[in-house]
Amino acid sequence: MKYDISALGNALVDTQYMVDHEFLGDIGLEPDSMTLASAEEHSPIIEKLENMGVESVSDCGGSATNSLVAASYYGSNCHHVCRVADDDDGKKYLDSLQKAGVKHIGFSKEGSELPTGKCLIFVTPDAKRTMSSMLGISAHLGSKDINYDAVDNSKIFYIEGYMVTSDENFSAVTSVLENINSENTLKALSLSDAGIVNGFKDKFKQIESYGIDMIFCNDDEAIAFAETSNLEEAINFYKEQSYMIAITKGSEGSIVINNGEEIFSPAEEITPVDTNGAGDMYAGSFMHAYLNGLDLSECARFSNYASSKVVETFGPRLTAEGYENVLNKLKKS
Repeated sequence: MKYDISALGNALVDTQYMVDHEFLGDIGLEPDSMTLASAEEHSPIIEKLENMGVESVSDCGGSATNSLVAASYYGSNCHHVCRVADDDDGKKYLDSLQKAGVKHIGFSKEGSELPTGKCLIFVTPDAKRTMSSMLGISAHLGSKDINYDAVDNSKIFYIEGYMVTSDENFSAVTSVLENINSENTLKALSLSDAGIVNGFKDKFKQIESYGIDMIFCNDDEAIAFAETSNLEEAINFYKEQSYMIAITKGSEGSIVINNGEEIFSPAEEITPVDTNGAGDMYAGSFMHAYLNGLDLSECARFSNYASSKVVETFGPRLTAEGYENVLNKLKKS
């Protein structure tokens, strides 16, 4: 089967909470960051939240998953490379992918006592999100979880940057990159988190060495990957690179750099509620628009609009009707 987009990323069941900055301090998390945790470390945090009666919403997430779900609802044919356990969360996860029309190989072929991954997401009054991820079985994704033919028959192979944090995940990434035979498959990479870029720079550079065609990131991640001290220096660095890069700048909009050209697209004017999933939505929307022949300026404008709809929503995704409304914006452009 031919696919528009295949992606490799963590399969995490997200639970999202509205909290204040004092709560983040109490549990030892730095605002607007992503940290890895164990199930044992999550347990007292969840108990504390339950005792406080904090508002929450739960759904199947993961960065690459969110991007694929958006693109699939728009009409792209998508395949997800990820690993879930044969447990309640794993069943929920695969049901969610099926509902969105995203294809998947199914439950892991190798037995494990580890559960499906989970992510606690804390949204503060400034609409920023802080994440604590328990990767579970997702951290052990291996070759038996990968449909290499699906990736090789995709127009874009999209790599979630968080995959560098696990040696087995990173081996899965390089395994796929080494087995892509089609010259027509574009390789796209999300940088995911500035702290992770700084902490795993060698792995990101190794991924880049395979010939990346597209990079998606925010301004902090762009600076970290370019190893510069500010965004202006980073932009000059990217103007010299062979790949295209899309840099989101929150309420300012986004910049796309390709072949030395810088294209700025302003953001939509909205009242922010929750920035979680905004970058995922941007990447999924951009890839869909790109594959449908829009020029880079139009891709950025559409992706800014799509991201704004997520930022206006509590949670990293829209309803099926919400994606349809966003798609109508693309059709009118």
